[in-house]
Amino acid sequence: MKFTPAYLKLSEHEFIEKVEHAFEIIKKCSLCPRNCNVDRTAGEKGACKVLDKPYVSSWGPHFGEERPLVGRYGSGTIFFGYCNLACVYCQNWTISHLGEGEEISCEDLAGIMIYLQNLGCHNINLVTPTHQVPQILKALWIAMNQGLKIPVVYNCGGYESIKTLKILDGVINIYMPDFKYSDSEKAEKYSKIKKYAEVAKEALKEMHRQVGDLIINEQGIALRGLLVRHLVLPNKIAGTEEVVRFIAEEVSTNTYINIMDQYRPCYNANEYPELNRRITKEEFEEAVNIALKHGLKRIDCLIYSKFDYFRF
Repeated sequence: MKFTPAYLKLSEHEFIEKVEHAFEIIKKCSLCPRNCNVDRTAGEKGACKVLDKPYVSSWGPHFGEERPLVGRYGSGTIFFGYCNLACVYCQNWTISHLGEGEEISCEDLAGIMIYLQNLGCHNINLVTPTHQVPQILKALWIAMNQGLKIPVVYNCGGYESIKTLKILDGVINIYMPDFKYSDSEKAEKYSKIKKYAEVAKEALKEMHRQVGDLIINEQGIALRGLLVRHLVLPNKIAGTEEVVRFIAEEVSTNTYINIMDQYRPCYNANEYPELNRRITKEEFEEAVNIALKHGLKRIDCLIYSKFDYFRF
């Protein structure tokens, strides 16, 4: 299957216009639904604590992602520092809350992308990119002109502005959002954000409009489409029933979804008794069965720890 990444089909004018538009937004920042309205180009920081240059924690081939992303040579993962969410149980809290990492130039970020491609990585996997879209777009433009030609994965928390997603239309090949909660009150309690469920639902529909269902080539590598992650939380806090119902009825029953068992109490989870334990095997199996009941056809389940290994 011959494949050309979306961004290579854009004209120079179209791409530069997207970069300029994104940087304009952060002069009174409404890049994400928090709408902090600070001028990040003038040294003002909002909730994400990042200014107008890339802030990167680490990068390299990653082999722990979903099968269609990893392939033989790994997913070319770039972890961006800080986050537009503030999850009390974040497993990467040293990066997302403490800002482990450093500010670099867009030219350096482009160099990282080329480096990962040269290693043989099947894609550029942008982890927690929401608050750094302008910087990423500028780096992609530079990297594209240096020969970047592999798919770009937008690996986010699901709390996305439609305005920003429309800028990314024609750039991103694979959207990989979390759908964390179906109850916005729980999202506000545990991730410190408002109207998460409403925002995430609209974001998922926009992402699917842009890229459709996940397309995988003959080698098992994802080329384009939507891949949704849903982390099962203890005591039904994530609201799996409504999450999968929405995906099946309002997005597509052919949506590729990874129902994950990896939750463990991290960061400040011990301050919330209902979150202060791992999930049970029964809780996880119930989540998978709910997805099947609602007609989802492409369920990726990887269980390596305390549960028996199985995969759909």
